[in-house]
Amino acid sequence: MVVLANSPGKLPPLRDEQGNVIQGSISEKVCIEAGGIKQGMFIRGENPENPVILYVHGGPGTPMMQFISYFEKREKHERLEKYFTICYWDQRGSGMTYSKSTDISTMTVEQMVEDTHEVTQYLKSRFDQDKIYILGHSWGSYLGVKTVEKYPGDYHAYIGVGQITDFIASERLSYDYMLSHAKDINDKDVIEKLERFDPYAEGFPLVPEEGHQLDYLMVRTTTLNDYGIGHIHRGLPQGLTFNGMVFRSIFGFKGYTLIEKIKWFLGADFSMVHIFPLLLNDDLAVSAAKFEIPFYLIHGDYDYMCSRVLAEKYLDVLEAPEKEFFAFADSAHSPNMEEPERFIEVFRQIASENP
Repeated sequence: MVVLANSPGKLPPLRDEQGNVIQGSISEKVCIEAGGIKQGMFIRGENPENPVILYVHGGPGTPMMQFISYFEKREKHERLEKYFTICYWDQRGSGMTYSKSTDISTMTVEQMVEDTHEVTQYLKSRFDQDKIYILGHSWGSYLGVKTVEKYPGDYHAYIGVGQITDFIASERLSYDYMLSHAKDINDKDVIEKLERFDPYAEGFPLVPEEGHQLDYLMVRTTTLNDYGIGHIHRGLPQGLTFNGMVFRSIFGFKGYTLIEKIKWFLGADFSMVHIFPLLLNDDLAVSAAKFEIPFYLIHGDYDYMCSRVLAEKYLDVLEAPEKEFFAFADSAHSPNMEEPERFIEVFRQIASENP
């Protein structure tokens, strides 16, 4: 009953610090036709005349609105929506956009670039803006890069958070760090699990351990989060694991119906199976290194889900009218939630330089 009560499928209105609804603000759920299918999104902003940000989520397959809402309630920090109208889009195969009838042949980077373009056109038209900002987080940073390469005229600037670069090289750096740290603290369980895998074996990181069902990605993600170098560096309530936070944030999120919450988990699995392998054979420093718009990267110092070292090297070699790297000293993979005040400050700086 509690889950049903928290699943009306409607976002609550934006309120000020005194708890009053902000007049003229936007906090709504929208469904549009894009790429031949219905795609859902949440749009929030205190003033619809503010600049617009398209938030391209990571995963692949893990929309972020419920996580952001969870941290927003806990921290009661200043929000980005005070200065921007933000579209949190559930991509093809993800969240409320997920459908069991989704044509697997459409789960391609090329199609998802076109989806991103159509969502962008909707936002530009609805809010009467010639250009918007695009923020790509994790997998979304790969999709964002591919989108601004093809459609630079739609955007003021690109902002990558936890930027993907050379995925296999990043995974090997992550493996080496985890194993070294496990040995330093004598974490025998993690040492045993990691040493079952060869980071230089063909097919890494997707191959399971030979003769077992132990999936490297499960070991990797759990260990990264346990060591504070995964999604969140620190800041979870005492005794709450990251997976516990995932369930708590999703099932407490009012924007999804109960069916849409179930679809969130189904979409996460579906997208990992069909999209994740597409990342393994690309190095953006080779395939995407010239841009017509300003290019900015925001990265947590403790992020080993996507290598900060490789992200900095990528920024060094790429060409763009303006480029800058912003390091977040107390964050891992989610600086927008871990250091929200500084994240807002940086984003406002970028916007002021690229109106």
